[in-house]
Amino acid sequence: MLLDAAREAAAEAVGCRPDELGFTPSGTAAVHSGVAGALAGRRRVGRHLIVSAVEHSSVLHSAEAHEGEGGSVTRVSVDRTGRVDPAGYASRLRPDTALACLQSANHEVGTVQPVAEVAEACRAAGVPLLVDAAQSLAWGPVEGGWSLLAGSAHKWGGPAGVGLLVVRKGVRFAAQGPTDERGYGFENLPAIVAAAASLRAVRAEAAQEAVRLRELTERIRARVPRLVPDVEVVGDPERRLPGIVTFSCLYVDGETLLHELDREGFSVSSGSSCTSSTLTPSHVLKAMGVLSEGNVRVSLPWGATEEDVERFLAVLPGAVAGVREKLGAPTPSAVVQVAEEGELVVDTLGKRCPIPVIELAKVIGDVPVGGLVRVLSDDEAARLDIPAWCEMREQEYVGEEPADKGTAYLVRRLS
Repeated sequence: MLLDAAREAAAEAVGCRPDELGFTPSGTAAVHSGVAGALAGRRRVGRHLIVSAVEHSSVLHSAEAHEGEGGSVTRVSVDRTGRVDPAGYASRLRPDTALACLQSANHEVGTVQPVAEVAEACRAAGVPLLVDAAQSLAWGPVEGGWSLLAGSAHKWGGPAGVGLLVVRKGVRFAAQGPTDERGYGFENLPAIVAAAASLRAVRAEAAQEAVRLRELTERIRARVPRLVPDVEVVGDPERRLPGIVTFSCLYVDGETLLHELDREGFSVSSGSSCTSSTLTPSHVLKAMGVLSEGNVRVSLPWGATEEDVERFLAVLPGAVAGVREKLGAPTPSAVVQVAEEGELVVDTLGKRCPIPVIELAKVIGDVPVGGLVRVLSDDEAARLDIPAWCEMREQEYVGEEPADKGTAYLVRRLS
């Protein structure tokens, strides 16, 4: 009875029938089960899968597994706000497309995707659309004629270890792996009851809280570029989730900045490329073509106050300045050589971001207008950060060339 009641409450919030919804051990498990089950159910149609380039890693990992098993995957690009073009997405549909995936909103930058338009194109092509709605379900149901939907309770304030998967009636679906008689898995009843109760509770206040948090995040979006030099606020300025705002700071290591803000009492995240564990760019920021270094993702919790935001804005400039000073002073300068008249070679091999961009900024004024700077780097993040720096500072990014070690990035001084 408790399970059925929780299922009914969750289905009402999602906007589906109770017998279309099942609970999973996590949001990741819901995605994996949804992708695998839909692909298996439509295997006779074909083995082509479509995903956007900014999907959550759980979707991308499912796509990689599908490729490893002989399937084909198309990754749809996004614009600089992180949004797919509905017409561009629809053009990737093929007769052998078994499944399409599109998140409702991005987990790193908050950009809301055109799910309804993409769902209509998929419906016309006879292709089911799976929506990863983990980031948006707290704010309301996902509009449009989607076919499958995944969510995660901890994203709306519920307990960790509960996900949900919706499979609309009429969608060919063959559950993979160990399941119960409904094909969804073995339920954690206490956690499920809590998850359904928390979803109902946040939805009751969602409309009012969305207005309040949107005003606070808009304050951050507007004032951070005025308070901190060389900052790029990323994500769609209008079509975005209420509580997320993301920005990137030139000449700053993201992880170091997070530690500085933590000392001031602020727990923020980073979609930065330069994490100590991977040293690789955030796939979301990379797909958007925006600056990845010094990235800060602020997720305002329900109940966040104006005073919290004001204190964050007061602390941030000093924290950024301190990190920049640390990176600029103790770091040995790169080796600068004159290759030929009007061209400098900056050797930053062995140095991680943001050092290549810092050294580029130091020497760009040493070449005449029209001259070239050739930055040598073996850091993967430079491939994203140097073009982003050029766009921010109105210099020309010429391109990249193979080098004896690493890659040479060419920048032409315009002013």
